[in-house]
Parts: sequence; structure tokens; C-alpha cells
Amino acid sequence: MFTVAVLISGTGSNLRALLEAAASADFPARVIVVGADREAEGFAHAEAFGIPTFLVAYEQFDSRAEWGSELTEQLAVWNPDLVVLSGLMRVLPPAVVDAWSPRLINTHPAYLPEFPGAHGVRDALAAGATETGATVHIVDSGVDTGPILAQERVAVLAGDDEHRLHDRIKPVERRLLIDVVRRIATGDLDLSSTVPSPIAARRDEASALDTP
Repeated sequence: MFTVAVLISGTGSNLRALLEAAASADFPARVIVVGADREAEGFAHAEAFGIPTFLVAYEQFDSRAEWGSELTEQLAVWNPDLVVLSGLMRVLPPAVVDAWSPRLINTHPAYLPEFPGAHGVRDALAAGATETGATVHIVDSGVDTGPILAQERVAVLAGDDEHRLHDRIKPVERRLLIDVVRRIATGDLDLSSTVPSPIAARRDEASALDTP
């Protein structure tokens, strides 16, 4: 069975959707552990489904690198086929990315490469965008710059605030995430053959231009 570890920081609404999907006998993957960087409300979803949890509390470490080292060790205990970041509000240290990417994916509430970072919904509204979206991508060493696996547009409606817009994006995020995990588990989506995202491609082009 294809196995998945999920990392969270908050309520774990995407986690809940993935757990519900994975509970179906015909879903090709199983969530085997849920981890967090702080005491997260989302642990309740894992407990409801009988899924083990672990906590690597960020504030207990002297550096991000030390936190990342312990996180890597905890994940290695379970040795999942895939690690899903589901609302983990930390930029992973390079050592964690190196250990798990490309088997390390993230959801983002924007149509990347538009509005990367921690405030994608807020930034879309501040920019006056008429549409934004949801994206599932591989985690690389940048911030929301990894190869894109799936994405879909979501319209920005008159009167939207951050809460209303995010509430419409979340169901799209969940659907995309479940579909991507399914496709990876069945082999329909080969992570090793993914192409660079537009941001990464532009970054590589800029580096090439800077080379004497």
C-alpha cells in the first residue's frame, strides 16, 4: 500500500478531506502518520481516524536547522512514500527538502506563480486580482517555487474579503490534493519526471544570463 505522512500547523481541513478519501477501500493510498510543528487542532482529525501523530515543536529548538533535523528523523521512522504539507506554516530547512523532495508536496491557495508566500489570498485581494486559484506543487528550496502538479482558477467576486475568498478556494485545494495523491499512488503521475515550474525556469534563465 502506498503510504502518506501529512504535516500540519493548524486546523487540518485539507487533512480531514484526505483522511476521508483514504478511508475508502478503493483509494490507493493510506495516511499512516500526522505530524505538526506545534500543538495543532488538526490532530483531532487524525485521532478520529485512528492515525498516529507526532509533534516536533518549533519553539523547542535553537535553530530551524535543528528543528528540521528532528523532523527528518521523525519522518524516517515511518518512511512514507509521500509527505504532504497541509497547512504547515514553516519554510522547511534545505536538509528536509533534500531528504524528501520530490516526494514532498504542498497545497497553496493561489494560482502559482501568482501570489506565493504565506498570504496568497490576502495578496490576491490587495492586488485587485479578478481571479486567483489553488495549486498543488512539489516543494523545492524556494518558497512556492517547485514544479506544479495541478492547479485550478477561482474567481474573485465583488465583496470578497480574505475569509470568503479562502472559503471558496479550500474545496478546490482539497479536490486537487486528493486527485494528485491518487495519481501519484497509482503511478499515473511520476514525480521524478516533473518539469520545472515557471518560477524555477525563470530563476534558472536569470542565473544563466548572469554567468560570464
